[in-house]
Amino acid sequence: MPEYLHTQLFTALFVAASTLTGSAASAQQTPSPSYAAIPDGAYSVVAQVRAKPGKENALRAATLPLIDLVRADPKNLVYFLQEDRAKPGHFVFYEVFASQTDFDAHNAMPYVKAWFAKLPELAEGGVDVMRMTILGAPRP
Repeated sequence: MPEYLHTQLFTALFVAASTLTGSAASAQQTPSPSYAAIPDGAYSVVAQVRAKPGKENALRAATLPLIDLVRADPKNLVYFLQEDRAKPGHFVFYEVFASQTDFDAHNAMPYVKAWFAKLPELAEGGVDVMRMTILGAPRP
């Protein structure tokens, strides 16, 4: 993966982590309940998709409903959808599930399959996915 993509993905992860943790001044010694729910070794995904020229609004409209649907999934632990401010139509997803099995079940959901079915018309290429493992999650 080109170095600039690593930088963009790192920035997206930093923004997501900052949103979860708040400012350093308000940080506490004990993890918040949301962090406590994430097991060490959890399955994490950072993915990105880019709209075809002129399809930015259509891809956004097709993608925004995923936020409530994915967050309503009891197996989803964290879900953020982000859009590059400098390049509208470039979306980055940050998702955490307890296991790959939970993530695979998520991808088998009808609404996820329906979203993927729209991509050939709306997106350049497919979805670029990095699959990762959460390290250092809080322990009860």
